[in-house]
Amino acid sequence: MKNTSASRLGPGAKRSTPSGGLQAWLPRLVLAPSVAISLFFVYGFMLWTFVLSLTSSRMLPSYDFVGFGQYARLMANERWWVASTNLMIFGVLFVAVCLVIGALLAILLDQKIRQEGALRTIYLYPMALSFIVTGVVWKWLLNPQLGIQAMVQGWGFESFRFDWIVDPDMAIYTLVIAAVWQASGFVMALFLAGLRGIDDSIIKAAQLDGASLPRIYLRVVMPCLRPVVFSAVMILAHIAIKSFDLVVALTGGGPGYATDLPATFMYAHAFTRAQIGLGSASAMLMLGGVLAILIPYLYSELRSRKHG
Repeated sequence: MKNTSASRLGPGAKRSTPSGGLQAWLPRLVLAPSVAISLFFVYGFMLWTFVLSLTSSRMLPSYDFVGFGQYARLMANERWWVASTNLMIFGVLFVAVCLVIGALLAILLDQKIRQEGALRTIYLYPMALSFIVTGVVWKWLLNPQLGIQAMVQGWGFESFRFDWIVDPDMAIYTLVIAAVWQASGFVMALFLAGLRGIDDSIIKAAQLDGASLPRIYLRVVMPCLRPVVFSAVMILAHIAIKSFDLVVALTGGGPGYATDLPATFMYAHAFTRAQIGLGSASAMLMLGGVLAILIPYLYSELRSRKHG
């Protein structure tokens, strides 16, 4: 009987055992709590925020639906347009300057210079700090009475002025300075990893053809780093859209609301001005901006893996 049962199973068949079934289900059981918590506390609250954006909620949530009335109020809000304009200025300068500085630092370290490890650590160190710490440090450095302006004037240059942090027209650029100082080292690491992955024979062939080093990097190396550039742009743009703690620590959104960003606008209206519906509408527009960045990035990643 035993031989008959074994012959029916066939030579390649495997018997199902209780331990085998447990091993198949164990990873799912382990991941189930994390998946459930993520679905509830992330995607569930996203859905709830969208529902609140369609209501007239003020200090407390209410479910008196007003359609897209909060979005219409948002579009008519001058402070929202200031925050959106600031985001455009901050985002474009932040991404562009980080890419340029990060690429230059990576090219410098790619020359096999001495103390490369120490320099790489120094450049990367700011990324280990939180934006709160960065904001507090740069707030002190940019303070006209204590920081860079006071130091240079103490050297005898009485006419020197660097009071951007208290100038409504220039304060947004102080956010760019602090953010670039922190994030450019991260971009450098991305570019350096990409440079180290390029075949040296390509560079040697260009050198044999008489191309100068700047021309080699500009015409030969950088086109090979398009995926790195794309990834860096996506990550930096994502950071720019969600910037909140740097603004709070450095300028507090001021002077007035000259350095407001959508994240600080959302927080101010949802939690300090008792306009939860309006704040939720601004949060959904921020989510739309993040998705507009992430979806092309994910599509590119999936497409490259499919063709790879």
